[in-house]
Amino acid sequence: MNDLFLRACKRQPVERTPIWLMRQAGRCLPEYRKVREGTDFTTLCRTPDLAVEVSLQPLERLGVDAVIFFSDILVPAEAMGFKIDFVPGPVVESPVRTAADVDRVRVTDPEEGVPFVYEILRNLRRELEGRVPLIGFAASPFTLAAYLIEGQGSRNFEKTKGLFAEDPRTAHRFLEKVTQQTESYLVAQAKAGAQAIQLFDTWAGLLNRDEYREFVLPYATRILDRLKQEDVARIYFALNGAHLMEEVRKCGADVIGVDWRTDLSTAAQALDGPFALQGNLDPCVLMAGPEVIERRALEVLNQAKGLPGHIFNLGHGVLPTTPVEHVEALVRIVQAYRG
Repeated sequence: MNDLFLRACKRQPVERTPIWLMRQAGRCLPEYRKVREGTDFTTLCRTPDLAVEVSLQPLERLGVDAVIFFSDILVPAEAMGFKIDFVPGPVVESPVRTAADVDRVRVTDPEEGVPFVYEILRNLRRELEGRVPLIGFAASPFTLAAYLIEGQGSRNFEKTKGLFAEDPRTAHRFLEKVTQQTESYLVAQAKAGAQAIQLFDTWAGLLNRDEYREFVLPYATRILDRLKQEDVARIYFALNGAHLMEEVRKCGADVIGVDWRTDLSTAAQALDGPFALQGNLDPCVLMAGPEVIERRALEVLNQAKGLPGHIFNLGHGVLPTTPVEHVEALVRIVQAYRG
């Protein structure tokens, strides 16, 4: 078994730096595009055989050190009564805007609401046969709530921030429901075979420190604390969160993801705690040639030298237009590095 990723999460000695990539399943892989030719995104997420196939493609093609199951961060909202279409981005049919909207939101058993998630995880764990670890994931309560309030992707998330500013009581009631649903959704992932869980806080960087301390940290921390009982590695990733490091260090995760805006040595100093670090090559670097990719990847690896528990990743997800041969080159570079 290749357990480099799990050992790095625990800050244990490793022979080399493990690598996996956010959005490695799909995006730039021609094998994924072939699967998608006759299948819409929602069907792909809900069909275990297809989701298992595309989850495994990066392992077979790239040789990464961990597999993350193929899904979307909005999937648990389906179990809460939301209807979401992808056209191609997510559009929520009835977004939450008022206290009455919060009243209609359900908290349900995710294994009944989205049973296909757990079938995918169980099948993946069986297919992997211990070759590499399996990663589950979800959005943090704030990030999921932001999508469900906004109704679609947004540059400024003004409806979300407006609601939180004008009616924090309603915001907290909604966050409480989303937290309950997310907690049970992730605990069930661990029981279905996920060996690590990543909590994505994609929109945390929209907030200042006081807002983050009130609306994000308590709910994320509660979920991460609960997952500690499931014996899984816990990863927390706040995109564009350099200004939040002093608060992020209180979240209780085992691993902190760092985006490309902050170098790893600076992040380690700001976090100043018993965390492994994950990251953090700018995804756009993979649009450049092999020489540039090698130079920039080595910069990340050298910044992490001496830090216990570094997991190489991008600072966000693989871009759809990335040449697949550039991703293959990155994996080879990282796996050959011995510092």
